[in-house]
Amino acid sequence: MAELDTRFKGGPSESPGLLLWRTTMRWQRVMTAALAPLGLTHVQFVLLASAMWLARNGEPPNQVQLAAQAGTEVKMTSDVVARLEAKGLIAREADPRDSRAKVIRVTAAGVAAAQQAIVAVETADAAFFEPVDEAQLVGLLRQLAGEIR
Repeated sequence: MAELDTRFKGGPSESPGLLLWRTTMRWQRVMTAALAPLGLTHVQFVLLASAMWLARNGEPPNQVQLAAQAGTEVKMTSDVVARLEAKGLIAREADPRDSRAKVIRVTAAGVAAAQQAIVAVETADAAFFEPVDEAQLVGLLRQLAGEIR
């Protein structure tokens, strides 16, 4: 068998990329388990909570703004928003400033579902990240995400 040409002589457990992948996959399983009893997928939760966050000043976001906030692709955001609308958690309306766009309004049922989901996600996050210094980790992740230099 050929030997791999890699800078990680101790094997895959030394690769930050692989470790980030494995950590992300483990964290996603935790989020899936936390949200399953509420009937939400993780991406549905992120978009619902992001819509609430963006509308906190009274201005509902459009789908492009929602995708930018969540870091998701616009078409996928539209598809997931349609599912949230079918569940009665959000309503899409024509944007009065742009006839081509739709604004997202979180319904009363959506607010209730988001509040329950936020508690579930924050509880799961606290348990998942308990072994590490969370403030330090957030700083490192912000740096890696390009939010700070």
